Amino acid sequence: MNLEIAGILAQDGIANGAIYVLMAIGMVMIFAVTRVLFVPFGDLSAFAALTLASFQLGRMPATVWLVVLLSALATAAELLRIARKREWHAAHKSLALYLVAPNAPVLLTLLLAGESMHAAAEVVLSIALVVPIGPLLYRIAFRPLADAPILVLLIVAVALHFAVSGVALLFFGPEGFRTRPFVSGEIAIGEVVVSMQVALIVVSSVVFSFLFFVVFEKTMAGKALRATAVNRIGARIVGIRPFRTGGLAFLLGSALAAISGILVSPVATFFFDSGFMIGLKAFVGAIVGGLASYPLAALGAIFVGLLESYSSFWSSAFKEILVFGILIPVLLWRSLAFAQVEEEEEELDEVET
Repeated sequence: MNLEIAGILAQDGIANGAIYVLMAIGMVMIFAVTRVLFVPFGDLSAFAALTLASFQLGRMPATVWLVVLLSALATAAELLRIARKREWHAAHKSLALYLVAPNAPVLLTLLLAGESMHAAAEVVLSIALVVPIGPLLYRIAFRPLADAPILVLLIVAVALHFAVSGVALLFFGPEGFRTRPFVSGEIAIGEVVVSMQVALIVVSSVVFSFLFFVVFEKTMAGKALRATAVNRIGARIVGIRPFRTGGLAFLLGSALAAISGILVSPVATFFFDSGFMIGLKAFVGAIVGGLASYPLAALGAIFVGLLESYSSFWSSAFKEILVFGILIPVLLWRSLAFAQVEEEEEELDEVET
């Protein structure tokens, strides 16, 4: 391996890692706020990519029917809760949140189906169709189980993954799609030639990660998410409703998943189940980062992207084994570290007593 090959591999690794960064941040946020390991995260990115491909092919994306179905189920569940608690004064808010808002992009899609649209409009509408899926799944499947053990929530998340990927197969079929590139051309960095599409992926990842930081640090909604992640009971005491912050976490997570799928769709062929593997590698990056810190999750995602790239050069047959095998030493180290912390806390308690 010479410096030129190393540079090319680093370019691919950083591009892949940039996608994993957005997904890892979304996974960490959802887990911190709701304790849900959202396994279908990658499936949402596949829906976004396949939705954009449908628009570019002049077809109406079947994603609209998934949104309509989930909206109907979520609205029914919410109305049932309102009727049981006799909170009829809140019915208009629930209808606006679970019926009107999710179906607004659906109606717009039905009106524009088959029409020639600008590329930017196709991207925005594709993201708008996928973003409501996460909050609707949260309302239907996870909100009724908010106080359940993490293992139960994980089982539900795995079941949702199979359901969502099955729906994707039904809607889009087994064939793969690749969208048209957003930009063309190349730039030279030393002896390494970087395509503008890869540069767009990296820059977009940095921009959206910065916006995510701004939301968490500067807005009341972000501070409510942080408070819920730190202490759900304490957040409830000061007037923050965990159900609302949970829905907001899924909303932001769905947006990050949709953006990830849109960014990677011009450089990779998407099948109905392609998102699962991408999401799984992003999950590895989140685990490497501790599944608690956003900067560490981002660094872990970049590390996974670089490891995947260089592993494919040295031994492509063992690429996936090396990427997922990194979990073993990381989990062992964290297990030993946490065990040491617990022992120190027990010794301090004995001294105090």
